[in-house]
Amino acid sequence: MAILTKSKILNRIQKGDLAFRPELDGFQFRSHAIDLRLGYTFLVPKSWRLTAKGREALSLDHFDKNRPEYFDVIELEQGQYFELLSGEHIIVSTLEKIKLPKNIMAILYPRSSINRKGLSVDLTGIIDSGYEGSLAIPIRNNTAHQVIKLYPGERFCQIVLEDIEEESPEDTSRYHGKDIIEGVIRSNPTVGNKGEEEIELIQKGDIKTLKEKYKVQ
Repeated sequence: MAILTKSKILNRIQKGDLAFRPELDGFQFRSHAIDLRLGYTFLVPKSWRLTAKGREALSLDHFDKNRPEYFDVIELEQGQYFELLSGEHIIVSTLEKIKLPKNIMAILYPRSSINRKGLSVDLTGIIDSGYEGSLAIPIRNNTAHQVIKLYPGERFCQIVLEDIEEESPEDTSRYHGKDIIEGVIRSNPTVGNKGEEEIELIQKGDIKTLKEKYKVQ
């Protein structure tokens, strides 16, 4: 695999197989990376819900098919900001929707300036080739006492693009083509029959059967 430089990234954008909406500006380009900007959607984890029995604490179980909604959705307007409390963990959207071709993958990294504020971008990993849509990024305020203001439009993470030798045969991400709310809140925790069986075996603790039945061919 080879990392794409600025000139190669611009070339792929001009060809139309790599896309960012809204379009990237001059502040976002690095010699071999692209800064992404903070979007307007913020997902704040809930700690409890009101049921017929009363106020109940929310127990996180993403394998539960009837799981409740674990987040409050906050959509900011132009000129507004979000105050992230000390120790608070939320999920934010990127301003840009990205479109990767089948022969390019990306790796997500936090910006060093964000780390220096006391923030951490908790999700650093792979963006699948062929992915299309916004990114949902977990962030945390690691300071003991300080409130940190987040402004939609500020650069807060970056991606490195890499060519891959073979095109991906299918869309590997379950969040492909979804917006942040649909992907994180309303996404079904199962992914087809194989995904349902994987979850059932995990819940039973039967990892041995899982490994034996789904050996890589």
